[in-house]
Amino acid sequence: MTDHAVPSPRSVGLAVYLPSLLFGIGQGAVVPLVALSATTRGASVGMAAVAVAAMGVGKLLGDVPAGNLAARLGERRAMLIATVVAVAGLALCLVAPDVITLCAGLGLVGVSSAVWSLARQAYLTEVMPYRLRGRALSLLGGMQRVGLFVGPFLAAAVTGPLGLAGGYWVHVAAALLAGGVLVVVPDRDVRKLEPGPDGHCVADTVTRSSTRILRDHLRVFATIGMGSLTISAVRTARQVVVPLWADQIGMTPTAASVVFGLSGAMEIATVYPGGLAMDRLGRRWVVTVSMAGLGLALSVVPLATTPVLLAALASVMGLANGLGSGLNMTLGADVSPAVGRQVFLGAWRFCTDIGNGLGPVVIGAVSAVSALAQASMVMGGTAVVCAAAMRRWLPRPDLPLKG
Repeated sequence: MTDHAVPSPRSVGLAVYLPSLLFGIGQGAVVPLVALSATTRGASVGMAAVAVAAMGVGKLLGDVPAGNLAARLGERRAMLIATVVAVAGLALCLVAPDVITLCAGLGLVGVSSAVWSLARQAYLTEVMPYRLRGRALSLLGGMQRVGLFVGPFLAAAVTGPLGLAGGYWVHVAAALLAGGVLVVVPDRDVRKLEPGPDGHCVADTVTRSSTRILRDHLRVFATIGMGSLTISAVRTARQVVVPLWADQIGMTPTAASVVFGLSGAMEIATVYPGGLAMDRLGRRWVVTVSMAGLGLALSVVPLATTPVLLAALASVMGLANGLGSGLNMTLGADVSPAVGRQVFLGAWRFCTDIGNGLGPVVIGAVSAVSALAQASMVMGGTAVVCAAAMRRWLPRPDLPLKG
């Protein structure tokens, strides 16, 4: 493959998707163990919840700095530094004598995750032609989903002989392997790529400050950006609603886990079809179908009075969410400027990560003043409104793009 050959998702598989999968597996191995790790260090239920949120907070705080770091050092160097930070954070978790130190280590892991996610999104945005961008970024989102799905099983396999520390060691090994792949399999130099016939812009080494980026693109953040924030909120809300409703109708934790696992399998199955639909049918179509599917399923959760009905609704949610895999990344890539792209995407990811934290908060707040059923319907209605708003804000192409 020459420097000027048009890349495809397959051609960057080893350089992009394999390390992303490995890093995602590491994250998946740690996430289920955080609460137990906190309680074994004497944490209350409330402090355990804070520990669970620590990685998300670290990622949120790292989004904008990640964009600046990638812009100044390049994506690969930024990820290698982030790998060192991740290993340092995991080491801190392993030796943490108390929950505060544990939270600090988890926060560092979250920061490193922000750099990894931003760098891979920015690179694919630069190197992929527009007609393949949806597939490329949906696969990137899919690698994260597969990693989070596989990671807990690997953690379960090693926690027997190693205890809770086993999951953290899985993440250490996965992070080091991912970093090794980055060293051995270099990225294509996107600065050598020429603009394609579709007008796709090449990388630009000129950077801009975060403040200027936000000022220049305020309208985009206030419309499509807020839509992406809402998409993230609805997605995370379902992760709260399904297990809580399963408990409310008397399902055992094991049965609830099976339902959630089934939803995850449906989600993974629709990753590539969703990316193909973004490229062939357009982003507006995918936003509409994905959000409408999630919204309708959330709205009728109160009618799910049996495990079978809840499993069916959870599967619909998984299919709808999988169809939108990589959607927020693709929307951010589409509206990102050629100059200061990494900084822009850092701010974009900050918005979507706020949405990730906002969904469970809304569910908790509405449930506190009414009930879980009303909270689920509120988020369902929000998803439908979001679909309608994004159809208005996103441009309608004259013809579907052919891949």
